[in-house]
Amino acid sequence: MTTPRTGAEELGDPELSAAQVVEPGAVTIVVPTYNESGNIRELLRRLTDSVPSRLPCEVLFVDDSTDDTPDVIRSAAQDCPFPVGVLHRDTPDGGLGGAVVEGMRRAGSDWIVVMDADLQHPPALVPDLVAAGERAGADLVVASRYISGGSREGLAGGYRVAVSRGATWLTKALFPRRLRGVSDPMSGFFAIRRSVVRADALKPLGYKILLELAVRCRPETVAEVPFVFQDRFAGESKSTAKEGMRFLGHLTGLRTASAMARMVAFGLIGLTGFVPNLLALHLLTGAGMHYLPAEIVANQFGVAWNFLLIEVLLFRDRRRHRHWADRAGRFALLANADLLLRIPLIALFVSWLDMAVLPATALALLTTFVVRFAATEALVYLPRAKSAPPAALPDARVGSSS
Repeated sequence: MTTPRTGAEELGDPELSAAQVVEPGAVTIVVPTYNESGNIRELLRRLTDSVPSRLPCEVLFVDDSTDDTPDVIRSAAQDCPFPVGVLHRDTPDGGLGGAVVEGMRRAGSDWIVVMDADLQHPPALVPDLVAAGERAGADLVVASRYISGGSREGLAGGYRVAVSRGATWLTKALFPRRLRGVSDPMSGFFAIRRSVVRADALKPLGYKILLELAVRCRPETVAEVPFVFQDRFAGESKSTAKEGMRFLGHLTGLRTASAMARMVAFGLIGLTGFVPNLLALHLLTGAGMHYLPAEIVANQFGVAWNFLLIEVLLFRDRRRHRHWADRAGRFALLANADLLLRIPLIALFVSWLDMAVLPATALALLTTFVVRFAATEALVYLPRAKSAPPAALPDARVGSSS
């Protein structure tokens, strides 16, 4: 809980220190780690130098490492003046984002600060994030590289800078309302009130957990603090092309969370299927095949293309219900049945409703599209069983575990 605010605090006094607005044990610092043994001692040293004197804290490492990182954490923790815990996960569900969510479930403080272990996020800024949240009455405080006083100088290479800026633009374009007031949605350094975290609603994939929290937990008030992105202290970056693909898949999953959004995406994916369809038709007829069987075979190329995109982008989290061959067979059956259904529908609209051929064809296309989307979702990608009612985050203090 926070202490009552004074008049100066309500006005956002710039001289207000973190210690004036929080109680002991006010922040749990969650650090997801994957093979970061070379950074642990320096990270804890810098946290010790900059945080406890301003803000009582506890640190929880959620570790997915395959090296000796957990042992290094336990050894270095003996010299720390604050509680340090380590939770090693045998199965890294959800990647680093999943590790953060697990840490949030176990946090015992009113504020949770998430930061990386590689020291690209300056530990000295932890108290400032919490103090900014208290001054503004914010639920979420983002350390931003893109506001006055911030910098991305530690983001090495023009390629990584371009990817970061492109991802930032894309996410803000897709979620203009949810990310209002967030200039750096790709930041991995932020503070959030424990009371707004709905861990049951989170479905992290990869390492961009801030976007997940902002979209699914919907914090009402957001504040930002500038920070300079530092050079990595030791080890190698976890940012890879594979992580980039996971991010795109995650972004699509967030944007298509509603049935209407999924239907729109389903239609857009279907439109892209015309490219492999027409290309296959051109090649087959060019090789001498009659155009009618060529049309049937070429259609299967479009079906296969659509199936792959839908698997990766649209129903990624619903693929466990059936074997991939079963899903592919059902999808192909529905896609080809669409052709068989469309012709009788056109005839029906023309003969019974006295419609012209073109509007009848358009109405038939719309009807079969809606039916195919509903059938695909229900018969190919069955929704997951409903989970138990959401439980509040446990009020447990950080402790060492493995």
